[in-house]
Amino acid sequence: MSLPDVVSREEWLEARRRLLAQEKELTRQHDALNADRRRLPMVKVDKEYVFEGPDGQVTLAGLFGDRRQLIVQHVMLGPDWDQPCPGCSASIEEFSQGVLDHLGTRETTFVLASRAPYSKIAEVAKARGWDVPWYSAYESDFNYDFQVSYDKSRGEASYNYRAEPELLGGDRSSEMPGFSCFLREGDEIFHTYSAFARGTEYIGNAYTLLDLTALGRQEDWEEPKGRVAPLRGGDPTFSS
Repeated sequence: MSLPDVVSREEWLEARRRLLAQEKELTRQHDALNADRRRLPMVKVDKEYVFEGPDGQVTLAGLFGDRRQLIVQHVMLGPDWDQPCPGCSASIEEFSQGVLDHLGTRETTFVLASRAPYSKIAEVAKARGWDVPWYSAYESDFNYDFQVSYDKSRGEASYNYRAEPELLGGDRSSEMPGFSCFLREGDEIFHTYSAFARGTEYIGNAYTLLDLTALGRQEDWEEPKGRVAPLRGGDPTFSS
């Protein structure tokens, strides 16, 4: 791997300003994409999904707690797997209680879900020292319906919105990563968004998680300064 060129301070500043213009354009495009995501139509969830967690069985509605939104991270851990995939493991290890708290200030609950039985989930979580809420969808169609688990008996496989027949092969259960978002209005639950594959690569903090949801960051922008309310306490965050 070659190192960057060595230049004068003036040349560096000129190059940095050109890059800054590109960065600002990308930020504007990203903001526009987030706005389009918030306007994405949603689908009513009519099926009753039941999960198992530390306190026994809980429905999809129960995962929300008393909040309006729910983000589920689909963790690759099948019934016949000994450990979750390395990529999912890395994201869980980097997760903090602060992120959960920040999401909570925006009426959003975050949980993990896998198709492995809860006994295996609890064993892995204890061994790894993980305390992010993690639920089993073992006896539910949840993982199948949201296209992160695959079985030959269920027919054609689709992942990231295209056919992936190779996911039906292999000598163990097929599991894939992703995030799914839900919104609750009264007694009704709606599926608003799911991200898979490379669409999950830039998700890692409260803001990027909220950007996936129908309600977004829920902040009041003050133009032209671009000042926004912080997630909790401290100084405001500023937009360039």
